[in-house]
Amino acid sequence: MQSGKSAMATAKEKAENVAASAKAGTEKAKATVEEKTEKMRSRDPAEKMAAEEREEMRKGEAEAEKRAAKEQHAEERATTGTGIGHHPHTGGFGSSTGSAV
Repeated sequence: MQSGKSAMATAKEKAENVAASAKAGTEKAKATVEEKTEKMRSRDPAEKMAAEEREEMRKGEAEAEKRAAKEQHAEERATTGTGIGHHPHTGGFGSSTGSAV
C-alpha cells in the first residue's frame, strides 16, 4: 500500500496530467475550428492548403506540450520522493503500528 505522501503525489500527478490532456484537446479543437473557418473564407486552393498545414502544426504543438507536461509531472513526483521507507506515524491511540495501551 502506498504511503499518504506517495498517494497524494500520485493523485496530484494524475490530476495535472488530466488537465494537460484537457488543455491539449481544447487547443486541437480551436485549431480545427480556425482551419475550417479559413477554408470556408478562402477560394484559393493554396490558402486552403496553408490552413490545413497550420492546423496540423498547431495540433502537433499541443500534443508535444501535453507530453512535455506529463514528463515534467513525472519528474516532479520523482524528485519529491515517493514516501517509501518514511513512516510518519510512530504509534499511539488509534494506530495499528503502536502498542496496545
